[in-house]
Amino acid sequence: MVESEKSILFWSLADDWLMTDEVQKGTMMGFPCLRVDGKFFASLHKDNDDLIIKLPKDRVAELIESNNAESFAPNGRTFKEWARILTLNEDKWRIYLDEARAFVEGT
Repeated sequence: MVESEKSILFWSLADDWLMTDEVQKGTMMGFPCLRVDGKFFASLHKDNDDLIIKLPKDRVAELIESNNAESFAPNGRTFKEWARILTLNEDKWRIYLDEARAFVEGT
């Protein structure tokens, strides 16, 4: 199986974290994910490798309103603290991943 550009970027951005004991690799509903202290904060959509991140619901709404994200709604159920990022952009993905990690660390 050929790894997608999105998957390659996701795991390359996660590499530094995964070398520590703070962040672990896992799965969430069959999706590959990253977690900290057992809390999921980022994932790749299993169908198309879109970045999925956990953020405060107001921040998710802001990303959706600015057309940078869509709601994450697996099986038709919307998760209000999860956003599906629409574009492949290394700088933005790095910021979103840092933001998501900080969010779950603070909850």
